[in-house]
Amino acid sequence: MSTRGIAFFDIDGTLVPSKSSSSFLAEHFGHQDALDAAEQRYAAGELTNEEVSVIDAEGWRGTQTRTVAEWLEGLPLIAGIDDVVAWCVDHDVEPVLASLAWQPVGEAIARCHGFTANGGPRVHVVGTVYDGTVAEHFNEYDKRDGALQLAAERGVPIDRCCAIGDSLSDIPLFEVLPTSLALNAGSMARAAASAAVDTKDLRDVIPWLETWKRALR
Repeated sequence: MSTRGIAFFDIDGTLVPSKSSSSFLAEHFGHQDALDAAEQRYAAGELTNEEVSVIDAEGWRGTQTRTVAEWLEGLPLIAGIDDVVAWCVDHDVEPVLASLAWQPVGEAIARCHGFTANGGPRVHVVGTVYDGTVAEHFNEYDKRDGALQLAAERGVPIDRCCAIGDSLSDIPLFEVLPTSLALNAGSMARAAASAAVDTKDLRDVIPWLETWKRALR
């Protein structure tokens, strides 16, 4: 597709509305309580994203990559994703994931729904088995920088980019883009975004996307 603009979409809390994708996987791995406690401490500023990733990655130890891929087929997603991706394609807007979710999560969503995957932390794999260590950390600034790098590679200026997200990890990206939408967001993300909406159906962001698209030079 020719790219006239880019729309960046967060995953956890945005495309995955009920709980984080990490928590969903941790339930399968058997360490959900430990991860949920770590994520609460991250939200309170008591742990770094890197520290949470180390705790979470340990729970992946010994699991086959294909097993995680099979679990992700059941990841609960917000309604209306395919219609929003279709809107983007019809309007020459590339739908790109910008998230702190583990790379297999982004890759699974991208593959099934037509997004471009772009970054995320990674658990180290030995052969076809996760070894429980973090191969690549990825924080909110990496998320911002990865989005800007992709836009540069596409030749798309930042005034033709927008972002949709819900949490603290979206704020650095919100701050460098002229247009952003806080979706079902907390107070700090709402304050950093240029608009906000609460909905259980992603199709409700299409009017906002249409307004953004009309404003592109």
